[in-house]
Amino acid sequence: MKRLMLLIVAAALVMTAAFRAEAATEVRMTGDALVYGNFFANRNFTGWNSSKWLNEAGTIQRAGTRTEDRFEIWERFRLRSDFIANEAVKFRLGIKVEDTWGHGTLTAANPTVSVEVYQAYLAFKWPGCDISISAGLQPASIPQSSFFAGSIIFDEDVASLVISAPLIENHLSLVLAYVRTISSDRTYAPTTTAVYSNEEGYMLALPITVEGFKATPWALFGVGGKGGHYLEGAGWAEGLVSAGLFAASPVGWKNNFITALWAGTTLEVTALDPFKFYGDVIWGQHGMNEYDKNRRNGWFIDAAAEYTGFTMLTPQAFGFWSTGEDSSTRNGSERMPNFFPGSGRGGEHNGGTQSWNAGNSFLFDGGQELVKGSNMGISPVGAWGFGASLNNVSFIEKLSQRLTFAYVHGNNSSKAIRYANDVLGSNPIFVMGRDLTADEWVMGLNFDSKYMLYDNLALIMETGWAHPSAFQRSVWGRRLANQAEDAWKVSFGFKYTF
Repeated sequence: MKRLMLLIVAAALVMTAAFRAEAATEVRMTGDALVYGNFFANRNFTGWNSSKWLNEAGTIQRAGTRTEDRFEIWERFRLRSDFIANEAVKFRLGIKVEDTWGHGTLTAANPTVSVEVYQAYLAFKWPGCDISISAGLQPASIPQSSFFAGSIIFDEDVASLVISAPLIENHLSLVLAYVRTISSDRTYAPTTTAVYSNEEGYMLALPITVEGFKATPWALFGVGGKGGHYLEGAGWAEGLVSAGLFAASPVGWKNNFITALWAGTTLEVTALDPFKFYGDVIWGQHGMNEYDKNRRNGWFIDAAAEYTGFTMLTPQAFGFWSTGEDSSTRNGSERMPNFFPGSGRGGEHNGGTQSWNAGNSFLFDGGQELVKGSNMGISPVGAWGFGASLNNVSFIEKLSQRLTFAYVHGNNSSKAIRYANDVLGSNPIFVMGRDLTADEWVMGLNFDSKYMLYDNLALIMETGWAHPSAFQRSVWGRRLANQAEDAWKVSFGFKYTF
């Protein structure tokens, strides 16, 4: 009997402690829901698939082997729950459901995995000071000026540790970060002779703020193992490696560890408000300790200006320039390396996978509100371009609109791409319409509208048109080049936020 009473008392104490902990923890929930239809004609300008890695051995699904479905209905729900102990400590859990209506032929079933955890991290301040620390699966981004939607280098939800400390209050801060972009084998490798299969990055940034001016100089050092799943598993290969890795002998990496380095700065000038100016200068190299043919090294520069003095619209202009491939594959790649989520991650231009965008253009991935199947996915790396936008156009209450024109011209030598395609065949490193030669260009126009039915419910329509120059038959082959036509998109649906 005494033992029973002790168990009852112990259970009561545990329950009391649980209720007190629950009472002390505040839970705040935010999120959003999208439901929309998407008509998209001539993805990749052909209406056919682009090349895709099928496994880590380098097997490729060739371009032009599958035909697009021009109309899809997408639904996405995201819920972010913050479990707040006090002003200094919280934990965030983010879950997501995202897929098309219908799975399989004439079905409306859920996919095999219908709920995904996309954020799970702890955030707190170190006791007695203003140092902020966050650790776990969280948003991590390389600094980029705010006009361009997100980083051209890396912008993902990823396992990471981020430490931020003010050095001079309101003027200078220090940010240190560690990210693990690839963890191919987890605890144990499949053999006892396997080489390192992870990839990590270490970032230092110094955000500077003075009246009318902001800048964030930064540097990122990366190291990846030879056994990392760069192709199908992580899908970073299109942005990080040179075609020489596969197309020139000796095939493959030289070292077990591959190093990389990036450096750059953001710039934002508001001293002349309502005129505002933005810019970024970035340099990067991947495979620093590798054969010349495996190195990828280049620059990327962007700039933008806007006038915010009008109440009914905001005119904007932007431009960018990036180094491109020279005529040789054996000396490596001259395109700036970046973590481009290519064919290994789907490569279907799903918005937000590569976050950089200018003017929310239909040509670039990232920035669109109706995200899946939202754009042409043209790479600004290895190209130059310019554009203009009329943003925040509002002549009718609750209705806002945006009109954007963009022009992109390739900066890559035809010879280098032709050689890689001759050796590898159709491949994900160079994709027609995404990677432009110096003799190719694309222009695009998009007109987007948002009408607020309620404060937290919007009716959205996004439209886009893209027109290419003639693609080079000698580079891409007659079959793909002759198939190319203008691309069109119309998306229409609802966005609910809470």
